[in-house]
Amino acid sequence: MNRLSTSWGAFALTRHPEDPRDPLRAWDASDEYLLGHLAETGTDLSGTVAVLGDRWGALVTALQAAGPGALVQITDSYLGGRATRTNLARAGAAPDAVRLLTTQDPPPGRIDVLLVRVPKSLALLEDQLHRLAPAVHEGTVIVGTGMVKEIHTSTLKLFERILGPTRTSLAVKKARLIHTTPDPAAAPGPNPWPHRYALPADAPAPGLPGRTVTNQAGVFCADRLDIGTRFLLAHLPRGLGRARVADLGCGNGVVGLAVALAEPEAELVFTDESYQAVASAEENFRAHAGDGRTAGFLVGDGLADLAPGSVDLVLNNPPFHSHQATTDRTARRMFADARRALRPGGELWVVGNRHLGYHVTLRRIFGNSELVASDPKFVVLRAVRS
Repeated sequence: MNRLSTSWGAFALTRHPEDPRDPLRAWDASDEYLLGHLAETGTDLSGTVAVLGDRWGALVTALQAAGPGALVQITDSYLGGRATRTNLARAGAAPDAVRLLTTQDPPPGRIDVLLVRVPKSLALLEDQLHRLAPAVHEGTVIVGTGMVKEIHTSTLKLFERILGPTRTSLAVKKARLIHTTPDPAAAPGPNPWPHRYALPADAPAPGLPGRTVTNQAGVFCADRLDIGTRFLLAHLPRGLGRARVADLGCGNGVVGLAVALAEPEAELVFTDESYQAVASAEENFRAHAGDGRTAGFLVGDGLADLAPGSVDLVLNNPPFHSHQATTDRTARRMFADARRALRPGGELWVVGNRHLGYHVTLRRIFGNSELVASDPKFVVLRAVRS
């Protein structure tokens, strides 16, 4: 466990779930830079302070010790929210010290200080700045932060177009700050999110071609059918009958929707740690699965909310990034989670890039791994719960 030292104290911080073997910290130099700037400039934190994109709660955990203001965190990540609660409790913060909101919740009506940890997704940043802009007033202090590699000209243009004139700081430890002056006369135009597009005519699953799908900002491949998903769709298991099927890491839910359309008796559960993703999956299922068809929609830590041995089939296209870090940790946790949730004889089907070596990980966790299909880029693998 690492400690973040600030002007308001030192805080022991962890990611969620906690893993002593995980070398990744719960903050980086951009968080330190922002907190140091606020302390050095004596920024008034007595009003409503909204923190967007605080990845593991480092910012709000430090800021709750800074003063009596109304502190709000806005996140798209369930895991980030869980880490925030843990870190606040460890710091001895009062249960109501921070108001925890998701990107799907109505934002505060007035914001006096807006702090933005630049997200990996430019689309999510655009959507959230549009949503927050009405709460910003002429006196609002707006400061963004991110590592140099995360802040691009397109990032600055979004702040400028939606909120007002924008400049950047000098780099410190490969991090930068973004300073924006609110412009009451700014006319950013309508929020372009959510985005909708028609699935291509060659979408390789019965019933999918031509259907319009909705994608909230920040959902992976929000403007087209992802090629990995396309490959999995071409090789989905058939004849599932009344099977209970989990779309794990569902994104916009196209894989689960394909199963629902092809298997009228199957029971679907869509789960993702992104609030934006599950909202997209639910809207797409409601629009296309047919009247009276029901499914479960869970924002959470994988399949943790499902009882052990309660699922017949898990379908998974796991991510191999955690924010900017490349890691197989998420995939390993997903596979282990799937094994716990599957009944004996239940199956996990995974699509992934060939070079990731998921077959080795599956053999360690399940004791078996079978190649279902492959091309020069992707493999579909099947593992059976013993």
